[in-house]
Amino acid sequence: MAALGEDLLGIVNKLQDLVFNTIGNDSLDLPQIVVVGSQSSGKSSVLENIVGRDFLPRGSGIVTRRPLILQLINIPSEREDKPEGDEVHVPHTPASVAGQQEWAEFHHMPGRRFFDFGDVKHEIESETARIAGNNKGINRQPINLKIYSPHVLSLTLVDLPGLTKVPIGDQPTDIEKQTRNLISEYIAKPNSIILAVSPANVDIVNSEALKLARHVDPMGRRTIGVLTKLDLMDHGTNALDILSGRVYPLKLGFIGVVNRSQQDIQGNKSLSEALQAERDFFRHHPAYRNMANRCGTQYLAKSLNTTLMQHIRERLPDIKARLNTLMGQTQQELASYGDVAFTGKEHRGSLILQLMTRFASSFISSIDGTSSEISTKELCGGARIYYIFNSVYGNSLETIDPTQNLSVSDIRTAIRNSTGPRPSLFVPEMAFDLLVKPQIKLLEIPSQRCVELVYEELIKICHTCGSTELSRYPRLQGKLIEAVSDLLRERLGPCSSYVESLISIQRAYINTNHPNFLGAAAAMSSVIQDKQDNERRAAAAEDKKKRERRRLKELNGTNGVDTPEEEDDVNAPAAKAGQMQVRGHQQNSRSMSPAVGRTGLNGGYNNLAGALHGARSGSPPRFGQASGGARDSFLNYFFGKEGGIPQGGSQLPGQDRPASRHVSTNVEPSFAGSIRRGDTRMPERPAPQEIHDDIDIGLSSRDHDSIFPMESDVPALTEREALETELIRRLISSYFNIVRETTADQVPKAIMHLLVNHCKDVVQNRLVSSLYKEELFQELLYEDDGIKAEREKCEKLLTTYKEAAKIVGEVL
Repeated sequence: MAALGEDLLGIVNKLQDLVFNTIGNDSLDLPQIVVVGSQSSGKSSVLENIVGRDFLPRGSGIVTRRPLILQLINIPSEREDKPEGDEVHVPHTPASVAGQQEWAEFHHMPGRRFFDFGDVKHEIESETARIAGNNKGINRQPINLKIYSPHVLSLTLVDLPGLTKVPIGDQPTDIEKQTRNLISEYIAKPNSIILAVSPANVDIVNSEALKLARHVDPMGRRTIGVLTKLDLMDHGTNALDILSGRVYPLKLGFIGVVNRSQQDIQGNKSLSEALQAERDFFRHHPAYRNMANRCGTQYLAKSLNTTLMQHIRERLPDIKARLNTLMGQTQQELASYGDVAFTGKEHRGSLILQLMTRFASSFISSIDGTSSEISTKELCGGARIYYIFNSVYGNSLETIDPTQNLSVSDIRTAIRNSTGPRPSLFVPEMAFDLLVKPQIKLLEIPSQRCVELVYEELIKICHTCGSTELSRYPRLQGKLIEAVSDLLRERLGPCSSYVESLISIQRAYINTNHPNFLGAAAAMSSVIQDKQDNERRAAAAEDKKKRERRRLKELNGTNGVDTPEEEDDVNAPAAKAGQMQVRGHQQNSRSMSPAVGRTGLNGGYNNLAGALHGARSGSPPRFGQASGGARDSFLNYFFGKEGGIPQGGSQLPGQDRPASRHVSTNVEPSFAGSIRRGDTRMPERPAPQEIHDDIDIGLSSRDHDSIFPMESDVPALTEREALETELIRRLISSYFNIVRETTADQVPKAIMHLLVNHCKDVVQNRLVSSLYKEELFQELLYEDDGIKAEREKCEKLLTTYKEAAKIVGEVL
């Protein structure tokens, strides 16, 4: 069994050497004993007692500032020759020729043996300072030390920096945190055995080593407690309860040791003498003599050896499984870098063609949404294009107001300019065309922006199509991206031009016969309906106010209080007489300025139909002969028969021009008043004779602005102008909505056909025609140095893991 144990520890040492030589870290989590303790707890003395040599640095403050991985290797005492395999590298020094049986070796100095352990101490100090610096800071990079001796038991120990609370000297302010993190990193590994060193002259409940060990090993299954300085306890006290496990139970128990005191070290007391003194202490101490065979450094070394062998035996199957997992992962990573044998001269063409095909397939699948590497964090590829069409582009079209940049003055000016010097009988169609075409132009900017967004998304897709294998060849990847970008850039121009032509086509012909177009009749009906609704609401509000006043009047009359309403009632007869005079005046001028809406809309259309029929038959028009006996209708007024014509319009014989102007501007329905902005009264204009006089004497005799007013002096809308303006506005909105729906449907289709689908169809041919040239093969297959180094690292790792598996397989 002992031979098997030695073989197991030798296997672990081989694995550890193999891992550190090739990887540089303990990725296999090999079984080892980790020594933990606070400063001045006796950790270094325990290790030196186990080795039997004074080889560790000593001093004030923190001395061990890097992990020290110590491998103790037992060699036969009769052996005079050097270890196998080292003859070439080791010089035949006088000490080695003389048969020196103990030496040390450092991993960072291969091939060199240290026979003087004082030199070992100095090398540890210099190597610590080289990596960790001289400011008392710590470093995670370990120092590997092997000690060959016939006087040691085979062990693997890790000495860690001592726990400290208060930084002193040049130590960093967070030295405690750094130390705890480093210790926790080692003892948290399941395959590590924790050697918790605590001084016996300090209460066990204050042991920092046991506290850390309990945090990662709460059941105490892999923790060995070591009590030092038993000889320094107060007289009359002992640690028997702790060593017996009655105070703090541990599965592996507590072991007591006695180390050299500082006086012994300064007096150069040898370790052999110190070990003999330790044995005498336990043998003669009244509290410990009954358990002397279970105390001391010798028993500690045997216990550690046995525990470590048992632990290795239990963990080897897990190590083997871990090796198989690492080999599989490394093999998969190595395969992602490609096969080196496949990059030969005879295979370059097929390799480039294969990479081109994969790149093109990845580009197409990203657009179609069939890629195996679809992101779950954000929209990308085809889904992003769909989002641009429906959300970004659709919302931008919906936010356009068909008449947001058309003021009432603009519409009125367009109507007047489209009639020329003649008065209009109907709402001019030319004004509608002039106004609606610039509004359709507003759809071009968001449409072109939609093309740009899709183009940018396609560029982004081609930059994300590279695989790990393709990343080996950065020049080839760059050329593939450049070729696809050129293709997309070529298609951007035709696609943008076609989208521009779609808007121009809509502006080229205004189709007022579209089935969804509102039409003049329906628009006018809507305007009149809104007017009537407003009047009804106004009348209802007025009735409500009258009822409220009447109620207040009745309430105040009951209390005997005079109200303003009563005073109004007193003056009612006089006001009534005045109203009769106004009404008489209105009745006299009714033939010049008919009231709007006196007959229904249908009646107005009947009059219009009669007028058109009379025009065809040669009879005089019958605008004023509406059905139902009404003398005038709305359409007679709207289409210009009588006094509703704007300023400068025609006048029938016998009309009193000032009177008609007075009625049409001052006595207007509430609808026209609601449209006005500013003064509701038209400015006074000179009489016709006065205008004649001005023309005769020239414009210099009167201010030019009095005849041709500025924009700020434009008179308020008449009722006819208000109705015309609202009618044009509604017609523009109706037609604009039709064009907007058509554009929202046609632009995405054009982009898909001319840009997206075209690039999908020809991307493979474009890549082959532009890059599949034999003179470019060598340049395109230039391998990145970083990728080459990663592949070599993977190959080395895989070889290491295979050798480790072979070593473990010799036992299992």
